[in-house]
Amino acid sequence: MKKPNLKSTNPFCWLGRVHRHCAYLLIYLLLQPLTVFAAPDNLRESAVVKAVRKVSPAVVNISTAFEARARANPFSGFGSPFFDEFFKDFFDPRFDRRQQSTSLGSGVIIDGERGLILTNAHVIQRSGTIKVVLQDEREYEARIVGADPESDLAVLKIDPREKLPSIAMGNSDDLMIGETVIAIGNPFGFSHTVTTGVISALNRSIRADDRVFQDFIQIDASINPGNSGGPLLNINGELIGINTAIYAKAQGIGFAIPIGKAQRIVSDLIEYGEVKQAWIGAVVQELDEKIARYLNYPGRKGVMVKTIEPESPAQRAGLREGDILMAIGNKRIAGLEDYLAASKDVTAGETLEIQAWRGGQTRTISLKTKEFPIERADELAWGLLGIKVEDLTPKIRRDFRIAVRDGVVVSEVKTGSYLARIGARTGDVIRQIDDTSVSSCEEFRKALVKSRQKKSIVLLIQRGEQGYYVTVSL
Repeated sequence: MKKPNLKSTNPFCWLGRVHRHCAYLLIYLLLQPLTVFAAPDNLRESAVVKAVRKVSPAVVNISTAFEARARANPFSGFGSPFFDEFFKDFFDPRFDRRQQSTSLGSGVIIDGERGLILTNAHVIQRSGTIKVVLQDEREYEARIVGADPESDLAVLKIDPREKLPSIAMGNSDDLMIGETVIAIGNPFGFSHTVTTGVISALNRSIRADDRVFQDFIQIDASINPGNSGGPLLNINGELIGINTAIYAKAQGIGFAIPIGKAQRIVSDLIEYGEVKQAWIGAVVQELDEKIARYLNYPGRKGVMVKTIEPESPAQRAGLREGDILMAIGNKRIAGLEDYLAASKDVTAGETLEIQAWRGGQTRTISLKTKEFPIERADELAWGLLGIKVEDLTPKIRRDFRIAVRDGVVVSEVKTGSYLARIGARTGDVIRQIDDTSVSSCEEFRKALVKSRQKKSIVLLIQRGEQGYYVTVSL
């Protein structure tokens, strides 16, 4: 008898074998560890991860301790604040409580060999002792090399025994709206916190503490207290900005100072301890429709040169009264605010390309700035403030019966000036210009030269036992 053929002649029998093999494969895979399905490390290691890993050792935590005095009033808390205010002068100030206040911020090492750290000026504004902590928890005491409140930048120095990791400088002049950026800092004291986002806008202006900050980078990553002074990076891990939390109303957005602007300021802070402001020597005014029509100027934006200061860079470059300034470098000048902002961003010795309208055509004028000559500060005081000052000598103190020892005395007041109109007179003592105390004519001149480009300044004037704060438009 012939054995039956066990190999089926059914043409679809192979499907059963395929099903069995698939079942075996499925069971095998299910029994394997879940790591089989994990993405390879080279796929998880994104550009952001690489940038953060490279830069983090150069990011530091900054804490400052300063002593704050609190009046010890035994009746405090039993009434209204007016009650506390009434009794505060009845108690001996020797029994005041001294409290240690601490502020937290961030910084980034820009020179590992010299131990130089870049941060915000407001981070170390009221500092006593400044402590810097690295990522590996090494601690150093830092000292201030220089600070510039106008730009909110400061440079600190520590003394390490070995070279420290530093950050690579990027370029903030070619930033693109929408490109990815990375912020690293210590928000609320949480060390080395990383956030990512995109550039939302460029050339933002921010008003904070009665001061306008220009040309900020706006990002969609939150910058909170403690982030101030930390680095803003591009996707390559290069420094393109310094984060700042000066805008208290910011929610879900952040701002940073472009590194291109910061580098010019930092070089002055390292070399001189302060920013050497550039002197252009052109006094300008807003351009209105009547002036534009008179000068046959077809546009509506710009500023008109009102006066050229003698022997100034503007005079040497060939600028003239009546010229309409349209741009400084790559910054368009729409009005007086833009001109003042562009002037503040320039350092002494820098060469500017100025677009000016004259005689029916646009021309480019090359102007090399220089530092304002301090010997012309007395002339500046007479022109801007309408006063002349002298040092407080013992004779002057006796003649005018002046009790204070710090300041400069007003020796002459120009008739018709603002200070003359409000009653300033000879014998008054000027003790402060804005937030800078003055105790000599030399300090008065330096403070005035530094503030000369502002719209207005605040003077602290002492007469007898009374001090008065006076705002003077420049």
